[in-house]
Amino acid sequence: MADQSNRPIIIKRKKVVAGGGHHGGAWKIAYADFVTAMMAFFLLMWLINATSEEQRLGLAEYFSPTIPLNRIAGGGSHMFGGKSVTEEQILSRSGRGGLPTNMTGQPGTEESDESAMNSGDKFSDVQDYLVGGGGESFLKDNLEKHVVTRLTDEGLVIELFAIKDDPLFVDGEATPMPIMGDLVEIIAKAAQMVNNNVAVEGHVRTEPVVLRESRVWDLSTARAATVREMLENFGVAPHRLARVVGHADRELMSNAPRDVRNNRIEIILLRE
Repeated sequence: MADQSNRPIIIKRKKVVAGGGHHGGAWKIAYADFVTAMMAFFLLMWLINATSEEQRLGLAEYFSPTIPLNRIAGGGSHMFGGKSVTEEQILSRSGRGGLPTNMTGQPGTEESDESAMNSGDKFSDVQDYLVGGGGESFLKDNLEKHVVTRLTDEGLVIELFAIKDDPLFVDGEATPMPIMGDLVEIIAKAAQMVNNNVAVEGHVRTEPVVLRESRVWDLSTARAATVREMLENFGVAPHRLARVVGHADRELMSNAPRDVRNNRIEIILLRE
């Protein structure tokens, strides 16, 4: 009995963990990311199939990071079919040549006012010739969609722009397409109706980011120089060509930087 009373008492304690212990949750985060990515992918596939070309272009414009100058282009039913944007309702209000909503007169001499009126009348005649008069009907359908004119403080701007599947220049080059020759020939005839100096400005669309070297500056300048040579060949006096400029992709016509309509040439009859 004495031996049993001297025995040590051993107490065993068992640790009980409810729920089977912690197994880590990193896989849940990875799985959630995977499910989210798949949802976005199938949403994109649905949008591509369920929307029209115009709607997709609108979505692309909404997410575009660039803020281009607003431009207005169109086609009508006259010689070029180009749409004149001298009307206050549709005149671009931002960028060069935009008019403020409430335009007030500025003090000046009678000579300057009279000169401005004369220039405006002459420019109106040129506009009537381009977008308001008759012409060779066999050229009308080909040219109407490429031209828009507008009166600005700088002068009469005649804008020639490319459209999908109907470019004005060879892609990536300054070589004009045949339709560009037809356009410039008619504009050269119109330019000879007045004695104002002429400016030629080139614009191109944004090139893909993946390109190693961007040629937008060189390309826009080269195309403007090509049009200058064409104007001279069609009868515009060389001394009247006051400015030849390339703007690269800095002044976009369309909200979509890659839109082919951003490939364009502006021929400006400058105010005196």
